[in-house]
Amino acid sequence: MQQQQTKIAIIGAGSAGLSAWHAARKHTDDVVLIEAGAYGTTCARVGCMPSKLLIAAANTAHSARNAAMFGVTINDMVVDGHAVMTRVKGERDRFVGNVLASMASIPESHRLQGHARFIDPYTLAIDDHTQLTANAIIIATGSRATWPRLLEGAGDRLIINDDVFDWDSLPPSVAVVGPGVIGMELGQALSRLGVRTRTFGVGGAIGPFQSEKLRQLADETFSRELYLDPDATIEHVEQHDNGVAITFYERESGQKVTEIVDYVLAATGRKPNVDQLDIEKAALALDERGVPMFNRFTTQCLGKDNTPSHIFIAGDANQSAPLLHEAITEGKIAGRNAACLDDVQVGQRNVPLAIVFTEPQMAIVGESRAALETRYGGCDCIAEGGVSFDDQGRALVIGENHGYLALYAEHGSGLFLGAEMLGPRAEHIAHLLAWALEQKLTVSQMLAMPFYHPVIEEGVRSGLRDLQANLKQGSSITERCMECGPGD
Repeated sequence: MQQQQTKIAIIGAGSAGLSAWHAARKHTDDVVLIEAGAYGTTCARVGCMPSKLLIAAANTAHSARNAAMFGVTINDMVVDGHAVMTRVKGERDRFVGNVLASMASIPESHRLQGHARFIDPYTLAIDDHTQLTANAIIIATGSRATWPRLLEGAGDRLIINDDVFDWDSLPPSVAVVGPGVIGMELGQALSRLGVRTRTFGVGGAIGPFQSEKLRQLADETFSRELYLDPDATIEHVEQHDNGVAITFYERESGQKVTEIVDYVLAATGRKPNVDQLDIEKAALALDERGVPMFNRFTTQCLGKDNTPSHIFIAGDANQSAPLLHEAITEGKIAGRNAACLDDVQVGQRNVPLAIVFTEPQMAIVGESRAALETRYGGCDCIAEGGVSFDDQGRALVIGENHGYLALYAEHGSGLFLGAEMLGPRAEHIAHLLAWALEQKLTVSQMLAMPFYHPVIEEGVRSGLRDLQANLKQGSSITERCMECGPGD
């Protein structure tokens, strides 16, 4: 086995790993990037980009199918599944190609191909060809899909989101298990493209929502378009010829039924890829999931002796905020700190922002009300306001008048705290609200901003006015909220 030494070893060449590489290279040339699989990042290959390509096709079909509401008649509208997937895969390959081109800037002498595992806290074995010793190590190994054992009855007809983007055409039917971000996006997209879908969940959750009002509204809204049971009882799953027989209790009737579908798509969560690293040999403190404990502002792991380690963890591998922009941020922090072990610094973390590209779109900015109440210690310091998009002018004009925006602020100070939204153009509104939260604006300051007419953002103004009306003012309220609030 070849012996090699480096200042920094990065395990994983996904979004977090590549971000760490570029950040570390600003301080040292002695960096080695290790990748066990194909280059290209999860986002480009099987995540953000191909899913949005499929959603774009689905929304185009949906718009054509519903054009009559605008007095426009489209005859013989046909979804060509093969053509849909040809474009999805073609554009996906272009995105992957861009990532691969960027990899060319990393010299081959600084790359190792193979599966890494710890021999000791400073030493990695890469397959059976290299033993690498490093001063600092960054774990950026991503995550993988998981599913309950019940679904394994589907045999080779059990798929995950990665598999969808290998299809040459669209199947007649799919059962989606898990109405989270991935399940709702793909489930609605497939349904709009003419695939018979059934979406099942456990516990009633839909997307990222914590607000019961938003969750119920999402349930009602999406159920008008597709079969959705967020608290389903699936009794049996069994492979049946070239499909899967799935037995469940039908939501409305309560009757037990068995349907044959072509595939069962598991969208039931992801597991961090740290369990195959021999992580126990890294001398790190691990949580109950076996994931290293770490400081989210430095990405530095905690050693078994409760002292900061020379090992860092970034991206989906830590499961803190499994989103692309968070992975890039964490990779940047980890790369800089791994290169400067004697001067580890706190990195800037942005406010939480999550968007689901269904229609209507779902979004959360900051923390949910439940999380805010926990942070404020149960004190009644949080004001809430909101607006329905059912009668919002621009939403009516474009025929997307569904949804609700809930907004939160701090009594007394009027400080904006966050929002949850189901509605049109939520991806854009969420960014505006995230910027306001990042800048620590008050509701009054936000209302002083310009609002054009007629735009969806006028709904934000209506919601802010409602929030302002619900705010309690006064120095005593401000002092009380400062005492029990989360502070900076």
